[in-house]
This record gives sequence, structure tokens and C-alpha cells, in this order.
Amino acid sequence: MSHVVFVLLPQVHLLDVAGPAQVFGTAVSCGQPYRLSYVAEHEDVPSAQGLPLTARTRWPTLGPGDLVVVPGWQTTTLRAGPGPGPALLERMRAHHAAGGTVASVCAGAEALGQAGLLDGRRCTTHHAHQDELAARYPRATVVRDVLFTSDDRVVTSAGIASGIDLALHLLSVRHGPALAARVARGMVVYARRNGHEPQTSAMLRHRAHLDDTVHRVQDLIDARFTEPLTLARLADHAGVSQRTLTRLFGRATGGLTPLRYQQTLRLERAAHLISHGATVEAAARDVGFEDARMLRRLRARAT
Repeated sequence: MSHVVFVLLPQVHLLDVAGPAQVFGTAVSCGQPYRLSYVAEHEDVPSAQGLPLTARTRWPTLGPGDLVVVPGWQTTTLRAGPGPGPALLERMRAHHAAGGTVASVCAGAEALGQAGLLDGRRCTTHHAHQDELAARYPRATVVRDVLFTSDDRVVTSAGIASGIDLALHLLSVRHGPALAARVARGMVVYARRNGHEPQTSAMLRHRAHLDDTVHRVQDLIDARFTEPLTLARLADHAGVSQRTLTRLFGRATGGLTPLRYQQTLRLERAAHLISHGATVEAAARDVGFEDARMLRRLRARAT
């Protein structure tokens, strides 16, 4: 069981909370053991949209696999915000020091800055607050025009709806892109990008369409991309001819064939395994290649 704890401060934006909460809640319905909790310095928390919220003042016991999320709040400047108290800041510092992940949405980056968690790290926030964040925390590197950043278990996102992108990214890192794509499709969130940087998961990058036939085929490839999948099998699964599937798939994904899409998923998963210490040979086997030569060729082509 992984815990996701949302820290609610006065004038919190509802979507800053609801977006990531919906992502992790949908992951629960997909079989992932997440538990969501909401904590605050006072039980009653006014929201920026006028809906009163209630939270616990007592924190649950957290471990390294748990996540703390600080949603943003309505404010004209970061300095004029609600200001988390010393106990809350120490909670965040201690959780990160113990190996946990701390994330923020929108103006929530201010709380991470006050906790010292932005120092020496890349971060972002709502575009209206980026200049002030950089001035208030000169040891941080504020990245502009991106939806989220991730640096040493400190994850920050831009304004409002970007909290959804942040949460999908964390699901992809923790459980693989298949789950993130499944959750994204369930939320009807297909095309999510990280500013000028490529989106982490091709499963999210190539779902910016509403072709249900192609989505059904992508669902099968997403779930079984390590297995041999012939075009005939995919076409039969979709209930269309091979020629029709190729045409529909290319139109929906910007020119990809089903095979190239599957290879892209294998390549990204292999890169993740290699970055976590696997050899090229082991990664190639894990993602379905018979040997490492094809993986090396695809990696060289991508580079």
C-alpha cells in the first residue's frame, strides 16, 4: 500500500487537488494499492472556489514509497500566500530525507521552497509566479514553459491542470507506461506533453486522438508489447482489415505503424531498465527482443 498525502492550505485550488487525486484514485480502480489522505494545519480548509474542505490535522505514518503533494492556492504573489507553518515544513523535509517523494502543483512550489527542497534542483510553477519563485529561491533552477519537472524526488508542476500531468508521470515511473496510459484514457486525457521536452511515455504521446478502433489496438499493444504481435492479430482484435488498420493507425498517431509503436514502447521501457542498472542484454530480453542487437540499433537510431 502506497500512501498519497495531500497537504491542503487555505484558498487551495480545487483542481490542484482533484486532478492528481483522480489520477491516483483511478489507479486504485486499476488494481494499484494506493491510499489517499488529506491533511491540513486546521480541520476546516476554505477553497479558492468557495467549496469548504475538511482534512485531518494528524499525519499518517509515511515510508520511502509514499508521496506528499502540496496543491497550489489562490494568491496574487507567492509572498502573500497562506504560508505553511514550521511543523508542516519539517514534515516535508523529513519525508524527503527519509527517501520519500514530495510534489507540488502551481503555487505549491512556494511551500517546497520554504522547506528548502528546491535548493540546487530544477523546478517550475505557474507562469505568473515563475519570476518571483526564481527571485525568492536563487539556489533553485526555475524551468519555464514546461508542465512539470522532476529532480531527485522533488516533482513540481505548473498551473492547475498540470497536476494531472505530474501524477500521470509518477504513475508511469512507478508502474510503467501501460498503467499511466490506461488511467489517462479512463480520464479522457490523451495528449499530455512536458513543454518543449518529449513526453515521458509514448503511450500518452500518441493518444491525442479519438479513434476508438486505434485505441483498442493500442490497449492490446500497451498490455503485451513484450510479446510478438502480428498485424493480422491486431487487425482481428480491432475487427478491421490489415490495410484499414494500418491506415487508421497512421492517421491517428502521426504516421506510426503498429509495429513501430510497439518498438517505441519497447525502446522506452528498455531505456528505463538500463537507467536503473540493467545491462543492455537483460533489458532487451525483458522487453521482448530475441537479442540485444535490435535494441542497440533502435537506440542508435533514436539518438
